[in-house]
Amino acid sequence: MLDQGAPSQQQSHPVPPPGGVAGRLMRRKPVERLVAEGGQGEGGSLRRSLGMWQLTMISIGATLGTGIFVVLGEAVPKAGPAVTLSFVIAGLTALFSALSYAELAGSIPVSGSSYSYAYATMGELVAWVCGWCLVLEYGVSVSAVAVGWGEYLNELLDGTLGVTIPDALSAPPGDGGIFNLPALIVVLLAMAFLLGGARESARANTIMVAVKIAALLLFCLIGIQGFRSGNYENFMPLGMAGVSAAGATLFFSYIGFDAASTAGEEAKNAQRDLPRAIMLSLIIVTALYVLVAAVAVGARPWKGFDGSEAALAGIMKDVTGDAFWGTLLAAGAVIAIASVVLTVLYGQTRILFAMSRDGLVPKVFSRVNPKTGTPRVNTVIVSLFCGVLAAAIPLGELANATSIGTLFAFALVNVAVVVLRRTRPDMPRTFRVPLSPVLPALGLAFCVWMMGSLDIITWVVFGVWMAVGLVFYFSYGYRRSRLATPEK
Repeated sequence: MLDQGAPSQQQSHPVPPPGGVAGRLMRRKPVERLVAEGGQGEGGSLRRSLGMWQLTMISIGATLGTGIFVVLGEAVPKAGPAVTLSFVIAGLTALFSALSYAELAGSIPVSGSSYSYAYATMGELVAWVCGWCLVLEYGVSVSAVAVGWGEYLNELLDGTLGVTIPDALSAPPGDGGIFNLPALIVVLLAMAFLLGGARESARANTIMVAVKIAALLLFCLIGIQGFRSGNYENFMPLGMAGVSAAGATLFFSYIGFDAASTAGEEAKNAQRDLPRAIMLSLIIVTALYVLVAAVAVGARPWKGFDGSEAALAGIMKDVTGDAFWGTLLAAGAVIAIASVVLTVLYGQTRILFAMSRDGLVPKVFSRVNPKTGTPRVNTVIVSLFCGVLAAAIPLGELANATSIGTLFAFALVNVAVVVLRRTRPDMPRTFRVPLSPVLPALGLAFCVWMMGSLDIITWVVFGVWMAVGLVFYFSYGYRRSRLATPEK
């Protein structure tokens, strides 16, 4: 366990900034203070109610779903049958970063995830940039996931009732619709679960995770019957550049394995369970992704995936000639994607909770309801924002913007684990990255490489997003930071 005897002295007599603007931008929050403040909010405290299995299910719930059910249809046309290799590359990128996350989550078990890790190691400005990337990772990915939910909901309605939601109400502007109503509905449903409490939400998520794993295994059992080796003959039709581009898109599929780290202040034994949950969830998810992708490409020529956001259900229909199996998979996908929305939305609210407690965003985000032990106002605000975003913006743009924000945050985590090893070598660690700093350096390199594979428009969107974030920081967080104004 970490030594928590020191925080009181550091909280009573905070270390003043080194001086000047540069000094204030580089101010770091002591690890002991981060840990000591864990769970504390405005008007109440978060409740420690989550065990290792629930934490693992949170990470699987946040990760397993959209990438394989929805984004696969966008990735296959970029890489061809080599999309299976793209999944492996994206998984390796996630693995290197997961190792760093596991070490830091065991050392700094708080809700801020990589934002808090950066605050303790690289200073406030870098922490803000990381936190702003996490808003992009979690908040925008909730919207992207919700967009895909509507596709499978229509498949389910068509297979069971023979009706579908009109395009005008099931697609955003630019994709032939006016307003994506299903996307808004699933976000609001997730909000309702979260308002009930972390433990209750975790129970619902565990059930949904079991359903979606069963749905994917069912797809593999049926899809393998339509496997044609000829679909793999031209394995890499678009070259390594296509594999890389698809990998960058598919990295969206791995977003969420770090969700357990956002539950650091609601875990019963965070230092022991968080590293285990992060690593176990990534192993399970990667194995399922590669297996499902291999079967899917074997059962359908790669050019047949173009424009399909419900590819797996379509393959089930093609292989069996019976709409029942596609409908059954669509039902599993509806539950699976709802689970992703629930857990990623949870992560976003907890990250804003930590940033608010540090004074970098308004206090309303750290206000805790004493009856439920949840940041209720935070949850409502974030849910409404994500729901409207999902209803108005197409999936592809959301997924790519989310990927670049995530890769940037992961890159910072790989740097943070090395910095903390140097600055606090004697700190107790329940998990240590092997071969450090080699593996963190590889994690950083993979993140940079995959960021370079994204389209220029994605970089433009990311640049605008970061510019808006910096304006907000210097106009609000820079002066209101609790490190600058400890009396507040």
